[in-house]
Amino acid sequence: MILSILDTDLYKFTTSYAYQKLYPEAEGTFTFNDRNKIVYSDEFVEQLNMELQKLGMLKMTDGEFNWLRKGSIRYIPMSYWEWLYGYFRFEPSKINVSLDDEKHLHIDVTDKMYKVTLYEVPILAIVSELRNKFFGFNANRENMLEILRNKINFANEHQLYFSEFGTRRRYSASAHEDIVRELKEKCPIYCTGTSNVYFAYRYNMKCQGTFPHEWCMFHAATGGYKKANQRMLEAWQNVYRGNLGIALMDTYTTKVFLKEFSMELAKLFDGVRQDSGDEIEIGNMVIDRYREHGIDPTTKRIIFSNALDFPKYERIARYFKGQIQVSAGIGTNLTCDTGIEDYKPANIVMKLSRCRMTSREEWQKCIKVSDDIGKHMGDEKEFDVCTYSLGIPVNK
Repeated sequence: MILSILDTDLYKFTTSYAYQKLYPEAEGTFTFNDRNKIVYSDEFVEQLNMELQKLGMLKMTDGEFNWLRKGSIRYIPMSYWEWLYGYFRFEPSKINVSLDDEKHLHIDVTDKMYKVTLYEVPILAIVSELRNKFFGFNANRENMLEILRNKINFANEHQLYFSEFGTRRRYSASAHEDIVRELKEKCPIYCTGTSNVYFAYRYNMKCQGTFPHEWCMFHAATGGYKKANQRMLEAWQNVYRGNLGIALMDTYTTKVFLKEFSMELAKLFDGVRQDSGDEIEIGNMVIDRYREHGIDPTTKRIIFSNALDFPKYERIARYFKGQIQVSAGIGTNLTCDTGIEDYKPANIVMKLSRCRMTSREEWQKCIKVSDDIGKHMGDEKEFDVCTYSLGIPVNK
């Protein structure tokens, strides 16, 4: 189900290296959350554990290593890839899987931050694919490709630039590969790349991605909520020096982020990524902030990535045309659109739930306060502490 140690999102490696460089002793726990509260069985858990054992067998191949050695991902130094090639292995014994009394699935894994972050996407992709098999969702390959071709035709017709972001909740690894191959062949201009490093390697595509919500959650938990956005952006710049210049805005609401988005940071970063809230409202807020700083918004970019489909994206792009550069990361709508009647993709996430700078310190709880209520995550009491500290209206 996981094809390679590189079969994950680029931002897992960029964030892993940033932890390794800046916070090598930091530790964290990632915790699984099924937003739909699906009921599973002991048999499912048994099969899941079998698949997770296979993670421990993954090793970077010589071909993959040589591709990286040629500078295919130039902003991560070779020393990191040498570590991943020669030393890193997933440790299935660190992954705890269980069912609660209501048969809801629980998963967590704890390790050094630069290692534990690498578990998130493979675990989610395994759960998603195994769920589809276990519940008998048998998609027809040709149907899926025909649905995809209609989307490609729409993107080509409307000149919609987008990246494929669908690893974590894909229907299956084989379907994902079919989809990436089709995008490469039939949408070479407007599909600007993939977040999946393995498929970028296999199909000579550009890797896309910057950092996830956990980067801000980590800085907030270890250094306090006030100015956490500012600290995490400054830390990112410290590592990547102008590379990977798209800033994720909504870990503690976009309003709070933009308040901390100083003129210096707004000029340093190429643009922002919107992952929750109303796209038009958020986009207008971003444009206003750039103008407050005397920055021409047309020199900056917004990447929209909140549960997009192509017609929705076209409406957004049309609205902002001439105001700011627009692109999109489209995930589940590409890699999990099966055509099966009444089928709904898995609505699962795995987020940083606690962290600490060293093993000598106490664990700190991590939370996320999204622009969408359904994307809030974390301990309720800590949620209240955060919203009070940042002056966010409480809306659970």
